[in-house]
Amino acid sequence: MSHSTVALILHDADLQPHRTRYWKTPTLDDTFRHKAAQVLWCYEQAQQLAQRDEVVLCVDEKPNIQVLHGEQPARPMRPGLIERREFEYVRRGTVNLLAKLVVHSGRMRSWDLERNNGDCLRGVLPQLLGDHRDARRIHLIWDNAPSHTARQTLDFLRTHYPRVRVIFTPAHASWLNQAELLLRAFAERYLQRGDWASCDELIEHLDASWPEYNRFYAHPFTWSWTRAKMHLWVDRHLS
Repeated sequence: MSHSTVALILHDADLQPHRTRYWKTPTLDDTFRHKAAQVLWCYEQAQQLAQRDEVVLCVDEKPNIQVLHGEQPARPMRPGLIERREFEYVRRGTVNLLAKLVVHSGRMRSWDLERNNGDCLRGVLPQLLGDHRDARRIHLIWDNAPSHTARQTLDFLRTHYPRVRVIFTPAHASWLNQAELLLRAFAERYLQRGDWASCDELIEHLDASWPEYNRFYAHPFTWSWTRAKMHLWVDRHLS
């Protein structure tokens, strides 16, 4: 059988055997329902909570951002030609970005972590939470990364920030964290096409970028997946 015949058969069957994609499936059980409902309740009530001086925060990391420096400067676009970038580049290290999203306003703040671990995370928590020192309660949503679930981190929060309610996304369901949407939107605007000669240069760029994001782009994310829809989705997959 010729290659062209195989190609026609696969095209008609709408199959693409040359492609693959990783995916994770959460375990759909009572634990998932409970944890997902806690997160979704916060999103549904974010505006009302803010009126009662309570704030919903989402936190997530973008670790190991490669600092890439092109050997030749990019050639800007001009009529009839797209922007062109040199294929060869030099790696200048990596940077770990920690981002916080204030759900009711869509505003953000970011920090550059020396390492993506619990010690560095706890080092910035006073700043991260200090922005909301007047809040009666803080609902802190993040995933199950080791730095988040570490006993030292939870003890630190209980001891120094008793007003913080820590909410973990269900296992394999970090997509419930709106900070992932924030990092995606931020990266599209400030990390694509980047060219930096050093880690310090990228860090300086990041430190200048999040205030600009707040001025021009910050807005609450549209989130339509409610607790009711979540329960229907789980019931459908379990039936």
